[in-house]
Amino acid sequence: MKRKTWTKRLTGLFLSVAVFATAMGGAATKADAAPEANLQLAAKSAILLEASTGKILYSMNPDIPLPPASMSKMMSEYLVQEAVKQKKISWDEQVPVSEYAFYVAKISDASGVYLNMGESFSVRDLYKAMAVVSANDATVLLAEKVAGSEANFVQMMNKKAKELGMTNTSFVTSTGLPANELGPYSVQTDQVENLMSARDSAILARALIRDFPEALEVSKIPRLTFRPSKPNEKKANYNWMLPDLNNYYPGVDGLKTGYTALAKYCFTGTATRDNMRLISVVMGADSETKRFVETKKMFDYGFSNFKLTKQMDKGATVKGFETAPLKNGVDLTVGAVTGKEVNVVTKIGSDAKFTPTVTFQNLTAPIKQGQVIGKLALKEEGAKDSDYLQPEDAQNAGVDIVASQEVEEGSWIRLFFRSIIQFFSNLFSSATGK
Repeated sequence: MKRKTWTKRLTGLFLSVAVFATAMGGAATKADAAPEANLQLAAKSAILLEASTGKILYSMNPDIPLPPASMSKMMSEYLVQEAVKQKKISWDEQVPVSEYAFYVAKISDASGVYLNMGESFSVRDLYKAMAVVSANDATVLLAEKVAGSEANFVQMMNKKAKELGMTNTSFVTSTGLPANELGPYSVQTDQVENLMSARDSAILARALIRDFPEALEVSKIPRLTFRPSKPNEKKANYNWMLPDLNNYYPGVDGLKTGYTALAKYCFTGTATRDNMRLISVVMGADSETKRFVETKKMFDYGFSNFKLTKQMDKGATVKGFETAPLKNGVDLTVGAVTGKEVNVVTKIGSDAKFTPTVTFQNLTAPIKQGQVIGKLALKEEGAKDSDYLQPEDAQNAGVDIVASQEVEEGSWIRLFFRSIIQFFSNLFSSATGK
């Protein structure tokens, strides 16, 4: 009886140890595995990405076209900035208030700066009103200034959307106001609201701050005084995540809110920390505050779990791609180096590996030092195209490769003898089968 009892006890002990070891092993496996984001956002769609690489850190229904409301104004901002850059208009140019802008200024419950007939304002002041306090009247006035009419401007918006790779976007107004709520200026169309996916909103935001970084200097203004004659009449930015506003979040400097009855509450935000910029989009939140609460969840997740990691210094050579072939030069090749510091976004604690490749341009001398001669791509091991905002981002192919020195064009006599040598070299190779 005693032997059976001890046998049972030993068997039970071994089973307990086995179960404990299995449990510990399972716990270790779970601890080692990268935690999946489970943010449980109260929104219809959302996306979070790192701006410089386009790496998506979180997404929820990112490709569903939804009404973006005033987030549409990011495209209006882009086109105004582009028109100034192309010298079609100037920042200091005065724009008289049109009848259409005056009508929009009187729409109840619509954001604006209450433009009046007989007034004139500079393009700069109207742009600030559009970007900071989402002024619909200022937006349509700028649209008319840039394109002659809002209808023409909307065509420009849709054309630019295609150029930027926004595949789930369609604009019908410059403001995001429903096209059938503009009284005598209503647009007769089957599509009443602008449509844009969260991914497309992120593409647009990224393009705006990449091509016109000065846009952030305006979008980060927490309160705006539109009329100098009324210095105490300050309007708060609808982006409450800016300093001194209701939902302040350190590092936020943009970008655009939106609301209509159908769109509900939307927000495209951007923030920086430790030299890393995140872009977020929340669409279809149930309250004005909720869109910022959900954005905070994404920013907290992004900044806590990811970091920018330097892969190469500026001026570094890429192994296997140290020189680029060159035609008609004093030399047959030109040295190739990175044009800027190369960074990648990685999960904190992970050991991601990247394989570099360089695609050189078809180069002909002369070549200047610092001239762009190719592109560097960094392919992350195990990464999929869907892990990035746009297909070209999957290769991290945004870093220029530049010439490390100047190479002059070869003289005709040098090129003549080089061609003869090359001819006989090719002839010899053919004859020997090499």
